[in-house]
Amino acid sequence: MSFIRGYDQENLRELVDLSECAVRLEEIEGQRSLPALLERVWLLKVLGRLDEALTLADEAVRQARMAGTRKDVLRARVLHATIQQYRGQHAAADQELAMCAEEAEGQGWISIAAFAHQHHGKNAFDAEDYDAARESFKRSLFLRREAGAADRDLETVLLAIDATERRRTSQLVAG
Repeated sequence: MSFIRGYDQENLRELVDLSECAVRLEEIEGQRSLPALLERVWLLKVLGRLDEALTLADEAVRQARMAGTRKDVLRARVLHATIQQYRGQHAAADQELAMCAEEAEGQGWISIAAFAHQHHGKNAFDAEDYDAARESFKRSLFLRREAGAADRDLETVLLAIDATERRRTSQLVAG
């Protein structure tokens, strides 16, 4: 079940129904499985409860390392980096996301690599590094196409590229 209703064109963040997310968080509060932990981290993030999200993201990464697969660890690390991004820790998020994307590509895990590149682009966008954002989004688009992603997933990346181009152009005009 997806809580994402779209993406804000100004900041590229998920548009969600906050009450639905709060209800879901309450439903899974006591669950300890890795998928439940990751979902709880994401819900806390979109609800703006970033301190709690970071603490839980640390726990999810530890659990993935102890009991999950390498893919699980990468997914948990990407989510952890998005919390850093939301907290304004762009350099740390940039480094983590770049490492995740590189490892996923090295392993041939195209969908995880595309996911990491997408978030690397969002972090760069937040940090106002529009050239890096554009490159990350384009890499994500290429990988998603290679993986045969659904049109909806391709459209999300295309919208991010368009928003980045608009911001980049306005930055160049203003500068």
